[in-house]
Amino acid sequence: MKIFKILNNNVAVVLDEQGEEKIVMGRGICFKKKAGETIAEEMVDKMFSLSAKEVSNKFQVLIQDIPMEHIALGEEIIAEARKQLGKKLNEMVYISLIDHVHTSIVRFLDGVTVKNVLLWDIRRFYKEEYQIGLWALQLILKRCKVELPEDEAGFIALHLANAQMDQEVMHNMYEITRIMQEIVNIVRYYFKITFNEDDVYYYRFITHLKFFSKRLVEKNIYTEDDNDDLWAVIKEKYKKAYGCVEKITQFIEKKYGYELSKEEQLYLTIHIERVVNKTKA
Repeated sequence: MKIFKILNNNVAVVLDEQGEEKIVMGRGICFKKKAGETIAEEMVDKMFSLSAKEVSNKFQVLIQDIPMEHIALGEEIIAEARKQLGKKLNEMVYISLIDHVHTSIVRFLDGVTVKNVLLWDIRRFYKEEYQIGLWALQLILKRCKVELPEDEAGFIALHLANAQMDQEVMHNMYEITRIMQEIVNIVRYYFKITFNEDDVYYYRFITHLKFFSKRLVEKNIYTEDDNDDLWAVIKEKYKKAYGCVEKITQFIEKKYGYELSKEEQLYLTIHIERVVNKTKA
């Protein structure tokens, strides 16, 4: 592999046989080497091939100042997430998650811990991602002898949830999760019920809320179809569920200045009707 650019003693950008850029990592692989020289494949511990040029450039800048061990940890967590979730992850996760793992370890060693105020909701809304977060904490403990608090499992879960929604801005996930929490609480108090969080209908309801909340945060107005007849039928058939949706509509408009379309009210009514009926059954 021919060196295209040296990032530090342990990391280089190389060109493969097709002339494509790859980022390689290994202990001392660039020691006393220059651009244009070769690196033996057996010296490479990790290889990153990021298709998006912008992501690759940002990643190259990031990893120059992060220890190999932390980069390897982040990459292993991402690989485990891909395997467990079985979903495509945005390549930006290599930047956001590796940076977070590094920062959280350094912060903890400096005696600073950050409270995750959404931890309880993250456990409910992103169960699979949260389990990977807990697994990641054990991996960090094993490799770095650093026992990070459970709050960090929640932060890792949000990075993974963010990557599945093809978003680049981490703070969006906090906003999305808070909106989901607010809507679930309105439904819970309106019907005076406790949800079975393992139920498939609850899972579908939460999935619907994720994408609704994402649209709200991004100010992405839902384009209405001509569904007035169906909307009128649903409103009449599921009166209690629609009454709850009216409360949600008023709350969202007052707090976020976002007006729910009839289409959004329709689907929200259907999901609430299902999840409430299944919970009460």
